Amino acid sequence: MYKDPPVWDRINSFALVTYIPEPLAGFLDRLRQELVPNCFLRAHVTSLPPRPLSSTPEAAWEVIRAHAQQVAPFEIELGSIDLFPVSDVIYVQVAAGSEVLKQMHDAMNTDALAYREDFLYHPHVTLAQHLKPDEVDELVQVARKRWAECPFPKTFRADKVVFVQNTRRDEWVHLGECELGRGEYKRVEKLTDLLVG
Repeated sequence: MYKDPPVWDRINSFALVTYIPEPLAGFLDRLRQELVPNCFLRAHVTSLPPRPLSSTPEAAWEVIRAHAQQVAPFEIELGSIDLFPVSDVIYVQVAAGSEVLKQMHDAMNTDALAYREDFLYHPHVTLAQHLKPDEVDELVQVARKRWAECPFPKTFRADKVVFVQNTRRDEWVHLGECELGRGEYKRVEKLTDLLVG
C-alpha cells in the first residue's frame, strides 16, 4: 500500500471498501499476483465503486458515517470464480451477504457520494482486470483451479468500511474507517484539502 503520498499525487477518485481478513486475504492477494504480476492491492469487497466527487471528501465522509451506523455487521461468503464478459474482469462471486451489500450501496450512493456508475452494482472480489484478450480463458481456468485448492474458510464477518482515495499511481490511500452498526469511526487524516482534479 502506498503510504503518505503528496496531495498533488491524489486524484478525484474515491471508493468505499471492506477488506477481507487473514488468512483468506493473503490467499486472495497471492492469487491476484499470480494472475496479474506486480498487482499489490489488498483483497476487498467494494461497497461503492470508484467515483469522482462533485462535493468535498468531508461531505462524502459525513454520508458514510451516517449510513454505516445503520448497517449491522454481517457475514459474507465467497462463492465461485466468474468472468464479467464485457470488461473481461475475473472475480470471485459473493454467495452470501450480497443483498446487504446492495442495500448498503444503494443507501450510500446518494448526496455527496451520488454517482451514475457504468455497470449495475454487483458485489464481488476482483482478481484480475485489464487483461489481454488471448490470456483471459487461461487465467480463468488458473483462478478456478487455485480457488478450489483454497484451504481456508471462505466466510468472514464484515464489520467495518474504509473510505479510500486513488492516486496517479493507482494506489489507494486510506482516509477513514467506520464500524458498521456503531457510531465509532476513525479518520486517518484531514479530508477537506484532499480533492484534487
